[in-house]
Amino acid sequence: MQLLVNIDHIATLRNARGEGYPNLVKAAEICEQAGAAGIVFHLRSDRRHIKDADVFDLKNSVQGTIDFEMAATDEMIGILKEVNPHLCTLVPEGREELTTEGGLNMEVVFDDFKQRVFPAIRKTNIEISLFLDPNPYDINLAFELGTDAIELHTGNYANAESDEAQEHELKRLKSAAIQANELGIKVNAGHGLNQQNLKSFIEEVPHLNDISIGHALISDAVFDGLETTVKKYLKLFS
Repeated sequence: MQLLVNIDHIATLRNARGEGYPNLVKAAEICEQAGAAGIVFHLRSDRRHIKDADVFDLKNSVQGTIDFEMAATDEMIGILKEVNPHLCTLVPEGREELTTEGGLNMEVVFDDFKQRVFPAIRKTNIEISLFLDPNPYDINLAFELGTDAIELHTGNYANAESDEAQEHELKRLKSAAIQANELGIKVNAGHGLNQQNLKSFIEEVPHLNDISIGHALISDAVFDGLETTVKKYLKLFS
């Protein structure tokens, strides 16, 4: 199990003034030096935070795992092939959303992924992960596609408003992780995880590989510094 840091919102801060800082490459270096196993970024169609140049700069500088989050458009697949990261995570993308709001609707995307998306990416050595809600049906469809990994959407767990709701979501995530592992699919996770809810998630959900944390970690870093914050999160992994 390893921590990947999503640095999208460092780019958000940079873009707020257009001054060219904070520097994303420097941020990635600090995260890796502090013990993170790699970096996540989401190049959105509207380029609201990560820009095209950032993707190539990070590819040239990150020493560990690079997870390229993207919508499955022809444009993004073309950029993905140029960048050639270790992993791509295919996510739903809505122009009006503030952030990714849920997993892929596998019933809707299945045929397109089978006929267009997976064949295009399989011409490379890039691993494919699908961002999914913890639904058995979606995981079975992901298996039919031959995905290498899934990233479990942990947002409902993170945003649960009661202990009972949180426990319910943990059970769903645990069952999904067990199902995916039994099918030979790597289990990643992310969305909404923070220092308050991460430990319980790790203790209850098995077979975890990459855990992607962004907004909460970057927010904590405003007060504690990026290196210190990454180390705090890593302590929760042990």
